[in-house]
Amino acid sequence: MAVYKAPLKDINFVLNEVLDVSTLAELPGCQDATPDTIQAILEEAAKLCENVLFPLNRSGDEEGCAYENGVVHTPKGFKQAYDMFREGGWTAVTCDPEYGGQGLPATVGFALQELFTASNQAFAMYPGLSHGAYEALARHGSEELKKLYLPKLADGTWSGTMCLTEPHCGTDLGMLRTKAEPQADGSYAITGTKIFISAGEHDLTENIIHLVLARLPDAPGGTKGISLFLVPKFLPKADGSVGERNGIRCGAIEHKMGIKANATCVMNLDGAKGWLVGEANKGMPAMFVMMNAARLGVGMQGLGIAETAYQSAVAYARDRLQGRSLTGPKNANGPADPIIVHPDVRRMLMIQKSFTEAARALSLWVGMLIDEAHRHPDAEKRAAADDLIQLLTPIIKAYFTDMGSECANLAVQTYGGHGFIRENGVEQLVRDARITQLYEGTNGIQALDLVGRKLPMKGGQAAQRLLGEISGFVARHKGDEAMKEFVEPLEKALGRVQDAVLFLMQNAMKNPDEAGAAATDLLRLMALTAMTYMWNRIVVAARKGLADGGDKAFYEAKLATARFYIARVLPQTTSLNHQIKAGAATLMALPAEAF
Repeated sequence: MAVYKAPLKDINFVLNEVLDVSTLAELPGCQDATPDTIQAILEEAAKLCENVLFPLNRSGDEEGCAYENGVVHTPKGFKQAYDMFREGGWTAVTCDPEYGGQGLPATVGFALQELFTASNQAFAMYPGLSHGAYEALARHGSEELKKLYLPKLADGTWSGTMCLTEPHCGTDLGMLRTKAEPQADGSYAITGTKIFISAGEHDLTENIIHLVLARLPDAPGGTKGISLFLVPKFLPKADGSVGERNGIRCGAIEHKMGIKANATCVMNLDGAKGWLVGEANKGMPAMFVMMNAARLGVGMQGLGIAETAYQSAVAYARDRLQGRSLTGPKNANGPADPIIVHPDVRRMLMIQKSFTEAARALSLWVGMLIDEAHRHPDAEKRAAADDLIQLLTPIIKAYFTDMGSECANLAVQTYGGHGFIRENGVEQLVRDARITQLYEGTNGIQALDLVGRKLPMKGGQAAQRLLGEISGFVARHKGDEAMKEFVEPLEKALGRVQDAVLFLMQNAMKNPDEAGAAATDLLRLMALTAMTYMWNRIVVAARKGLADGGDKAFYEAKLATARFYIARVLPQTTSLNHQIKAGAATLMALPAEAF
């Protein structure tokens, strides 16, 4: 069976020893976010995840959502779990106190996202999407809209979605057809069809707030003519209570490979009443607030799935008896040794372990950068943090979800034939993980975003900030003999990134296909380098822990895992650099009709 226990010791290690989360309390509005408070929050979340959400993961997958005459019913136990989730204040953790939130830092939210998605990805999507809607509305909504809707989104009595995709357009939103007609009362009548709308209809909340992209009658073509509208399922009354039904309804739910307990809906709008969010024809910047939050959230889904896959694979490898160790029996009194003694099983487990631990550190660092970007009194520090966030968002979304899927497959491989059997639970992880590489922009789109938008951003300033961050670390530690085995490979990987970027600068202007051909490889090259940077930071913290007389087994495991990552994962950067410099010719040479 799949297993999950919240990795609190490791999360607290990253927060307190690798990143020094105590510095958050120095930011305006974060005075209460002390390490002790954060630890207490995470311990309570762990109880909810282990005792309520994870037990519903498999049953939710087995039952799925049910659709009947426009109504969607979530699986048994989901409504009760959501009520517990909402009443526990989990929907309000990082929301503004002005609207009933707890005002805690984004870093805490990132740690919680890992726990929630690891224990039940389909369930976590419901409040996760709501928080994205909250953020978009908080940043771009009018005061009237914020006062009416944000308190309800914060306390979880209402939920939110984002409605972008249409049957004929996914990534290319410039082809969008949904129309918004101005009305005399200042609202808009919105007509069109949206597909693949996660949590578009369900029975968990009393109202659902849809953020819908649509075109005004006089809008210019392409993405410059898209506006964002708030369209509630039920129109609120003057006192904020739920009123009459609006003209937006679920026409069907998709029958999917995974995340079956989250309703993926076709939403039909027939003159639905909506209100403009932000400025006319400038809906994309407003929606990207939600999309960027969602992309990081999907990255956390990749990490969460990888953690559950790893824990399940370790538990099975310790118990399953097959064959004998190549160096002699390790379970002499039994008929065979546990498969964890076999090198190839160790290889699979170490790939998972070395990913999850560095990914956790990278994601929580980004959480701290978000807090710095939003709250730091120094404008230059805010800008620097935001540059790093912008650059790392596509890397985290794509690399974490690619690896989440790989780790889920490795868990099945560790189980052998038993992994292919539904009742053992790990095949669900493979199915659930697969969507993460697709929604919120496929991973190929993330790579193009990195190469086409983020690397050239501000004249390459964002990229230079990340490379400078890593270079600074190398300069500070390369003289330390004990760090040499970790720092030197990091420095070489950094050189490969710089070499690859230089190749693109020299070639992509002459032939844009060079950028497209290199994009996925460059994203992975940068991801591996960023992960190695985090492993170096973990090593520094682990060495300090050992010097201070801390948990020897824990810290030495960190050093051993870091060595594995650098010896067996980081070398991929060499081949990736060769692949990038091979250019676009071999990809584009074959005529389309020859495929």
